[in-house]
Amino acid sequence: MDPGRRRATARRLWTAVAAAFALPLSMLATGAETAHAAAVQCSVDYKTNDWGSGFTADLTLTNRGTDAINGWTLTYAYAGNQKLSGGWNGTWSQSGQSVTVKNASYNGTIAAGAAVSTGAQFTYSGANTAPTSFAVNGTTCAGAHQPPVTVLTSPSPGAVYSQGDAVPLAATAAAADNATISKVEFYDDTTLLGTDTSAPYSLSASSLTVGSHSLVAKAYDSLGASATSTPVGITVASGPAVVASPTQLGVQQGKSGTFSVKLSTQPSANVTVSTSRTDGNTGLSVTGGSSLTFTPSNWNTAQTVTITADSSGTGSATFTASATGHTKATVTVTELPAAKAYDARFLDLYGKITNPANGYFSPEGIPYHSVETLIVEAPDHGHETTSEAYSYLLWLQAMYGKVTGDWSKFNGAWEIMEKYMIPTHADQPTNSFYNASKPATYAPELDTPNEYPARLDTSVSVGPDPIAGELKSAYNSDDVYGMHWIQDVDNVYGYGNEPGKCEAGPTATGPSYINTFQRGAQESVWETVPQPTCDAFKYGGRNGYLDLFTGDSSYAKQWKFTNAPDADSRAVQAAYWADVWAKQQGKGGDVSATVAKAAKMGDYLRYAMYDKYFKKIGNCTSTSCPAGTGKDASHYLLSWYYAWGGATDTSAGWAWRIGSSHVHGGYQNPLAAYALSSVAALKPKSATGASDWGKSLQRQLEFYQWLQSSEGGIAGGATNSWAGRYASPPAGTSTFYGMAYDPAPVYHDPPSNQWFGFQAWSMERVAEYYQQTGNAQAKAILDKWVKWALSKTTINPDGTYRIPSTLQWSGQPDTWNASNPGSNNGLHVTVADYTDDVGVAAAYAKTLTYYAAKSGDTAAKSTAKALLDGMWNNYQDSLGIAVPETRTDYSRFNESVYVPSGWTGTMPNGDAINSSSTFSSLRSFYKSDPNWSKIEAYLKGGAAPVFTYHRFWAEADIALAMGSYAELLE
Repeated sequence: MDPGRRRATARRLWTAVAAAFALPLSMLATGAETAHAAAVQCSVDYKTNDWGSGFTADLTLTNRGTDAINGWTLTYAYAGNQKLSGGWNGTWSQSGQSVTVKNASYNGTIAAGAAVSTGAQFTYSGANTAPTSFAVNGTTCAGAHQPPVTVLTSPSPGAVYSQGDAVPLAATAAAADNATISKVEFYDDTTLLGTDTSAPYSLSASSLTVGSHSLVAKAYDSLGASATSTPVGITVASGPAVVASPTQLGVQQGKSGTFSVKLSTQPSANVTVSTSRTDGNTGLSVTGGSSLTFTPSNWNTAQTVTITADSSGTGSATFTASATGHTKATVTVTELPAAKAYDARFLDLYGKITNPANGYFSPEGIPYHSVETLIVEAPDHGHETTSEAYSYLLWLQAMYGKVTGDWSKFNGAWEIMEKYMIPTHADQPTNSFYNASKPATYAPELDTPNEYPARLDTSVSVGPDPIAGELKSAYNSDDVYGMHWIQDVDNVYGYGNEPGKCEAGPTATGPSYINTFQRGAQESVWETVPQPTCDAFKYGGRNGYLDLFTGDSSYAKQWKFTNAPDADSRAVQAAYWADVWAKQQGKGGDVSATVAKAAKMGDYLRYAMYDKYFKKIGNCTSTSCPAGTGKDASHYLLSWYYAWGGATDTSAGWAWRIGSSHVHGGYQNPLAAYALSSVAALKPKSATGASDWGKSLQRQLEFYQWLQSSEGGIAGGATNSWAGRYASPPAGTSTFYGMAYDPAPVYHDPPSNQWFGFQAWSMERVAEYYQQTGNAQAKAILDKWVKWALSKTTINPDGTYRIPSTLQWSGQPDTWNASNPGSNNGLHVTVADYTDDVGVAAAYAKTLTYYAAKSGDTAAKSTAKALLDGMWNNYQDSLGIAVPETRTDYSRFNESVYVPSGWTGTMPNGDAINSSSTFSSLRSFYKSDPNWSKIEAYLKGGAAPVFTYHRFWAEADIALAMGSYAELLE
């Protein structure tokens, strides 16, 4: 099985179209094949990021013809003195004012209707006029029609209405290129509320239910293009209510802050709203607006309440705004030290993230992957969630506790995670039948989805599970305490695998466990067949979905879960900080019970340290290599997943568990290993848990050192099972404790070693460990990595920035010698392109912050501040901090999904599953998404769609970066 593969690298990091992955390398044109240039039909979108003396140019080349373009050369000219500095995703050159870009080896083929992106950096002085004409293979490209611009002007973000009252929706819309607006649609999330065909565009919606709503306007023009507005979040209350905004506020000592108050519905007579501090820090007081009068004519006009902080207090207080006959509103105000401007930023962004009207959470309080629904990366829908999101919620609430002293939200976040993302006993009912001496039956991993199903092979030896017994003894349970990795929060697919239920179906209202990846390293998110974690054969085919993945003579109804170790280790990391910060406040007892649960999670997380089939670590180059006998099957690293499953029939008598043989540098977490091995509150209960994590800590640091390139970047990883089937690696492959170097562990579409975010995520954990302990080995790794990363970072005069995005690797590390490590002079990394991605920038800034706090490095400190200031001052919107993204990979919506010939089945909503299935045919729900027309237009030859996404993990990481900077460097 290979169910644990996932991650943000599937985002927008690879700009080549799907066809480039499907063709042999020998068929990828390189620019010499231009004989059919006359048939080219194309358009080029040109965008710049200009800082006065230089700029970056991002170009999207769309094939608008009916035939593929096999090899492309793009030409254009400037009118001024723009000079090329360097480019990416193509070979750039300049002669005078003329610029030429030839395709790279990996993006030479552009399928009909698809697009590729390329970009470069230039210097200039004087005017920077955009070029007006582009040509591909000598043929002039047509201009790209720009979609309309639409803005939802009413209601206001965060507004509160009473149930039954009309919610006034209004939008402005403007068309480009002499087109006209044909209509504007208004949506509540993905539900169409109504349409207006003439300006001013408006709609009165009086049927909205009590709760949070995300409203969107969508404009269409006369040329068929469409575009949606930024979502506006509102709340509908059950009756008249006082409305306060924002609900979280930070005020520095000696200063004042304000929030606004109004009513949700028009009263029949004057209403007096009184505001006072009802509990908490006495250093905060109302100094203006304690009594406000609202009339039948000004009830919806916000009035101001002023809160002033004294010069010495800290901590939070609750202020309550109340009125007779109205639901009261509360605002949490936190008094911050006079110098803590970045803590104030943390609270500001925290307020946006946790505001129910902004759409980051489900009604149950579960964090969505993103506010937006149409998004495909590792999750294939925005209102799925991952264990990653839960772990970031824990970390966010831990930081909130540090800033405010309120630890109830951290404990509450763990309770939500435990309730919804850790399988209950009812979800894993047959663990008592698990035989630790025979953990699982071997099945090979295969290279491509069309080679599946993979046949089970009982002849391959499997080692014993050495930790099952001690875990049961420690916790008096057969159940595994770890998060499953993905969940369909709104039950969009309709499996209805709610916690404790199996395939309850489309009418189930709770979050549903699902799974996706399962068919080898080449299977991308675009090639997956979604499936339930509890397969009762109600959906799919005759055997549910099981016979798409493994080959057997018969199949039993069964449950199966997969853990993403980096998320569970991040949860432990968050608990570590909660323990540290709460104890600093004298409140360690407030979090001790939750921290103990994190220790338990870390105990079970050791399954990620084991070879998939518990074979002996090192030189395992055939299926006949020896099975382990215990701890010799542990590589002591955090691998890509661990998984467990069993029969749904409690009398069937079987269950299984597996580790993973594949280890990625980006998944390691030395801070979690340190906490689980050395911090009393987090030491696991099991007999060998703490000592295993102590060994893991040292092994992880060695792993980083082994993977560190000559320049400083951290390369891919290692595997104990080459190709996932214990094959023999290529001759001369270097090793780490006998495990073969794998430049792109686990998945190849796109290659897992390319995303700079893995560098920032992982090095941030090393930096935290270094900051807490001063470990010299961690410092040496960071010294080299930080120097490299800073050399690839640009801070522009206007505060915008460019950081690495896609990395390319060559060579390999020296075979590891613990007593005399090599210098890795043959392992190299280059930066292929750059980004302003806010989530990655936040993780990178945190790395620099923790490193600078311990080392005193001034360049790291100033760059961390510049990144935080840059995103804060340039990329804020009503929902958080985000930047537009051009998604050329969305050309793959119509990509074929391999289903064996003759295999037929249905999804819960009736979508057919057969050999003609595509990504979108298995997900027909996308066609009702308000943003679907963007995809439809792109698939018909339009420009690549642009989205601005608010991912939960990214917004949380930005807030955390602000709080970390305030704690350590402000």
